[in-house]
Amino acid sequence: MHQIGTLGHVDAQRAIAAIQAELGHIGKPAVIAVADATGELIGLLRLDGAPLACIANATNKAFTSARERKPSREIGKAVRDAASGFDIAYFADRRYIGWGGGVPVVVNGAVVGAVAVSGLPEDEDAKLAEIGVKAITG
Repeated sequence: MHQIGTLGHVDAQRAIAAIQAELGHIGKPAVIAVADATGELIGLLRLDGAPLACIANATNKAFTSARERKPSREIGKAVRDAASGFDIAYFADRRYIGWGGGVPVVVNGAVVGAVAVSGLPEDEDAKLAEIGVKAITG
């Protein structure tokens, strides 16, 4: 039997709380999403004032990062840099997204999920997601 490690709801709560605290400190709203090892959502928080579109964007960033086992921004960069006209639709799932802000959670060399933030510029989203990852991994 093949078994995989994956994040659980306690991990998601830990990441969300850490990011929420930082967002409160800087006074900005956003959406925070945490996905398990398969990219499926296990935790989501939309802070007051965060745009509705950020719900899907954060969820999709976490999905992309967990499924591809790399930051979501790297998927977007590969698509933008491809001289052959590579389209993100080639990933065959509409949930794939190439904007920064999705970061994989790696434990003992294996991706066990992802944390994502949406609502701020990509660099800020990514930095906040890293705070969530650190809250999980220590």
